[in-house]
This record gives sequence, structure tokens and C-alpha cells, in this order.
Amino acid sequence: MCKHFFRLLICFSFLLLNTGASADVIINDSEGRIMIGKQISVLQSKQELAFKDVVLSAGFKKYDKDVPNLGFSAVSTWIKFTVTNQTQTPDLLLDIAYPILDEVELFTPDAQNQYRGISMGEIRNFNTRKYKHPDYIFDLNIPYNASKTYYLRIKSSEQLILPISINQKTDLWQFLSKENQLSGIFLGAVLIMFLYNLFIFFTVKDKSYIYYVIYVASVGLTQIGIKGFTFQYLWGNFPSFELKSVILFACLGAIAATLFTRTFLLTRQRARRFDIVLIIVIILQAIAFLITLAGNVQIGFQLMQVSTTLFAFSILIVSAIVMRKGYRPAKFVFFSWSVLLIGAIIFALKDNGVLPYNTFTSYSMQGAAVIEMALLSFGLADRINILKREKAESQAEALNIARENERIIREQNVILELKVNERTVELSDSNLELNKTLDDLKQTQSQLVESEKMASLGQLTAGIAHEINNPINFVTSNIKPLNRDIELILEALTVIENVGISDSSPADKQKQIKEYKEELDFDYLTVEIKHLIKGINEGATRTAEIVKSLKIFSRLDEDDLKKTDINEGLDSTLVIANNMLNNKIKVIKKYDDLPNVECYAGKLNQVFLNIIANAVYAVHKKFGENEGGEITVLTSHIEKNVFIKFKDNGTGMDAQTQKKVFEPFFTTKDVGEGTGLGMSIAYNTIKKHNGIISVDSLKGEGTEFTLKIPINQ
Repeated sequence: MCKHFFRLLICFSFLLLNTGASADVIINDSEGRIMIGKQISVLQSKQELAFKDVVLSAGFKKYDKDVPNLGFSAVSTWIKFTVTNQTQTPDLLLDIAYPILDEVELFTPDAQNQYRGISMGEIRNFNTRKYKHPDYIFDLNIPYNASKTYYLRIKSSEQLILPISINQKTDLWQFLSKENQLSGIFLGAVLIMFLYNLFIFFTVKDKSYIYYVIYVASVGLTQIGIKGFTFQYLWGNFPSFELKSVILFACLGAIAATLFTRTFLLTRQRARRFDIVLIIVIILQAIAFLITLAGNVQIGFQLMQVSTTLFAFSILIVSAIVMRKGYRPAKFVFFSWSVLLIGAIIFALKDNGVLPYNTFTSYSMQGAAVIEMALLSFGLADRINILKREKAESQAEALNIARENERIIREQNVILELKVNERTVELSDSNLELNKTLDDLKQTQSQLVESEKMASLGQLTAGIAHEINNPINFVTSNIKPLNRDIELILEALTVIENVGISDSSPADKQKQIKEYKEELDFDYLTVEIKHLIKGINEGATRTAEIVKSLKIFSRLDEDDLKKTDINEGLDSTLVIANNMLNNKIKVIKKYDDLPNVECYAGKLNQVFLNIIANAVYAVHKKFGENEGGEITVLTSHIEKNVFIKFKDNGTGMDAQTQKKVFEPFFTTKDVGEGTGLGMSIAYNTIKKHNGIISVDSLKGEGTEFTLKIPINQ
């Protein structure tokens, strides 16, 4: 009884609410597709409401735009509208053209004004829908000249944008067919660029292309996901993934686009400050991705929107900076993202009612995305052409230089030949004296070089002797007790064998063996043997490592250019120089991940040893036998060069000493402590590698030597 009374009360209240009110939406034969945004009333509450409370609510407010943009809401939003049908066709269709809504439920009245709910949304499998289309399409059965009031419940983790229209069936299917064609064109363009650039990637192996391919795929999935086609054709039976898919692909696309921009524009070298901003964008997008994946879709969506805005403006600024520096590929990035930003602005203005809702504004983002992806693809192709042209120009320049050198040499040979002929008589008398002087100079030079070699050999010998002596002593000191223990073991075996073949009972044999093992302290003996063998093994292993370092340091193939690991050479040199450190000087190593360098490895190792020896000398002069001395070895690489730095906190040098440090025979060491050729040889060796060696020092504070060596000769 109470239940029927309550239903009558609801119906009576509904009639009172609609008495004397004309229909908000009038359908006649002259109109096909009618956008009803301005004819709806909206109810937004802070908590979920039951349908009976919604019907009785006086909180509905009229909306004044064709396409409502209701922002974000954690609870359901209710919409009310009344439709009057003035056509002979009762079968009308309600179309909500925003496929990424989580829940959509239409409450429609029957002949007795009893409401029945029809539910759709991303939370339900796609195949449960009557009409197999991404839009939410409901039947509105309104007889001729009749009016019906409908209630629509909407809920979504994303922004609530509601393009709602009422249509006759033929008009709606014609409109949706045209929409599908546009989406098909977009998808075709995305597939073409995806497959083409994927093929290019497998050809050139440039990682810029793989970032671009991931970006194209993500943008394509995001855009067709917004249109609902991924839910319809790919994962219609997985609504839990559909709720997150658009945000996940949008985050993945932004991350790939940022990585592409950093690689394509070389922002780490060309725009370092904004490169940090791009890294922050990647972190924010990754956080949004993880938050969404964890199930907090609304927060993930909002964070994705904020970081995407930061990302778009950052890329425009970075590309403008790099473009001003004359890097031509940056133009493609700048103009492509400008086009995409314009498309996004048009799309956003449409959502906020500033621009009309039509095919152009609805597909402005997809059209801009196609243009943007095409421009980026052209930019990648243009960069390959630039690299080819630069290589060709470099080869042509090298060829011209070689020809010019050949011409100069030929002309100089002619001139020299004439001068030689003119002065043959004058030089014939002095040839003997010059030859004698030349022989004396060669002999002196050989003696000096041999002297420097002997000095280096002395350092090398001392280092090896010092390093090998400790592990060898460890081995030899363990051999004698090990030999003694083994003899005891052999003696024990003999005793146990004699007990075993005796006529005693098994119990007596076991007792005799146990007593003998206790007398011998057999358990301790086995532990001691294992300990001694372990010590010998450690000593042998250490000796092998030292020999390996010596082999790396010596480089028997030093007369040939070979690809060499500079960090490995530094480590081997430090092992050789370890005896000079005397456990008082701290060595700090800060190695970068270097590519292999084409060089004369043995000669470079000699340079390293000379510089380290000078650093040890300077530190020892300042600190003596006290601790506190430090030598820092750093390696890094920028573009086509590697950098090796040796920094000490020794006595340092004044300006005059720095000017002379690379001169032959110049030394600040006491007589007998150095030949003065070490840094001169280092200078010539680095010059032979087409490199640069420089010194920076302050008196009393320390010295830093910097070596710059090309990766390829």
C-alpha cells in the first residue's frame, strides 16, 4: 500500500513540475540533427543521488551552450530534457558523441509515466550495446505531437563534455558514416607514417626513429581511443582497461615525443637548461602513467593534462632556441608543434563553447596531429640529407686540401731543386761538418731518450716489484706450513691404513682412529690447510691481476692505431704507480662511460704515468709523510672528443713555470731526480694524437692537467 502511494506521489510531483511548461526540444521534419545543449537542465551534487531524489529536486539549472562542458566530478551528474515530436516518425535516436564516459544511464518514461533505466558506458562490455557504435545511442519512442521528459545520469573520471543530439535515424547514420570516414582517413595516415618510419628505423638504426614510431602509434591509439574505436574493435570485453587506455597512451605518447625531441635536437648540448625541463616532463608523465595504471584515473588524467601543457610549451621554446642557433631540423619541430598546438586550442575552444561544435572543430586535433606527424617525418628525412651533405662536403674539403697540399709540395720541390742546384758548391764544403754535427745531435738525442726510458723503466720496475712482492710473499710464507700439514695428513693416512688391516674388532679400530685424530687435532689441521690454500689462491690471483695490468700498460702493439679503453689504461697505470703513492696519497677516480678511442695505447699509458709521477712528486713535496694528499683522475666525453683530467693538491706552479712546463729539459725537480723530458714527451705524444694538453695551476694549491683526444684519428 505504501509502495503504491509513493509511486503515485512521484508521478503527481512530476506532473506538477511539468504543468504548463512547453517542450524544451521540438522535433519537426525540417530539422535533422538537433544539438540540445541549450535545452537541457543540469543537476550537479556533492553526493550520489537516487533517481527518486533527482525527480523531486529543484536544483536543476538551465545550460546555455550547444555542447555542455561540465568539468570534473567524482559523483554522477544528472541532466533533464523534454522532447516534443511534431513528426510522423516516432522512432528518434538520442546520440551522446563522447565515447570515453564511464557510465551513461538514460531514464525513459513508459505509458504510465514509470521510469526505466538503460545503462551504457565504458564500465560495460561493448557487445552489450544495441547499436554497435562508439557513441552512446538510445531509442526515443515519442508518438506524434507527444512530449516526454527524460533524465540522463553521467559519470566519468575524465572531463565531462557532452555533445548531445536528437536525430532521425537516417540523418544520424549518414552523419556517423561521414565521421567514420574522417576517422578512417586519420587512421590510414597514422598507419602509413608508422610503417614507413619503422622501415626507415630498421634501415638506418637511428633511435630518433624508434621514439617517433612509438609516438605515432601512441597518438593514433589515443585519438581513435577518444573516438571509441579501440573499445569497439580491440578490447571491447575489457572495460577495466578501456577506462585507463586513453590516458595511458597519451602519457606514453608524450614520453616518446619528449625523448624524440631530446635526441633529434640534441638538447643536452644545444639547450641544457630546457633539457632539464624536458626530463621533468618525462618524470611527470611517468607518474601520471603509474597513477592511472594503479586505478586512480581522475588524478592521473589531471596530472597528464598539466604535464602535457608544460610539455607542449617547453618543446616550442626548446625548438625555437635551437632553431635560432642555426640548426635547420629544429624548424620542423617548431612548426609541427605549432600546428598541433593550434589544433589543440581550436579543440579546447570548441569544448568550452567559444567555437561552434562542427566537423572542423571536432576533428581539428586529429587533422593537426596528422600534419604534425608528417612534418616531423619530413624533419627526420631532412636530417638524414643534412648528414649526407655534411659528409660529402667534408670529403670534398679533405680532397681539396689534399690536392692543394700536393700542388704546394710540387711547387716547393721545384723551387728547392733550383736553390739546391744554385748552392751546391757552397754546401759541398760544409757537408762534412754538418754531417758530423748531425751525428752528434742524433747520438745526444738517443742518449736523452734512452735516459728517459731508463727512468720510466726504473719507475715501472719499482712499481711491479712492489706490487708483486706482497702477494708472492704471501704465497711463499704459506707453502712451508702447508707442506708440514700435508705430511701430517699423509702420516695419518698410513696410521689409519695400519689400523684398518689389523685383527682388532671394528669397535677397537674406530676407537684407535678416533684417539689418533684427537691426538693429531685433525679438525684444526683440515681448517688450517683450507686457510693456507685460500691464501695461496688469493696471492696468485692478485699476481695475475698485476701481470694483466702490466700487459695492458705495456701494449706491445703500441706502434699501431687501435681502438682502446682509456679507463682500462688509466687503471693499469695506477697499478704500476701504486708504489709511489706509499699508502699516503688518496687517489679519486671519476670515470665516465667512454667509447673506445683510436690511439697508440702504450704511448698514452706512458703519458699517464709521467703526469701521475709529477703529481705524486708535487703532493709529496707539500705533505711529506703526512696524509692529506689527493690525486683525482676524471674522464668524460663530449661529441667527438674524450677528456682526461689529472688534478692534485700539491705545491702547484706559478705562471712562469706553467709557460715552460712542456719545454725539453725543463724541470723543477732536484738534480738527479728527473731529466726534464717527461712532459715534453707527453706533449709530443698528445700532439701526435691530434689532441691538446693544457695545464691550470695555482701556487700552493695544486695543478690540473687536461688531455683532449679525438675519439677517431
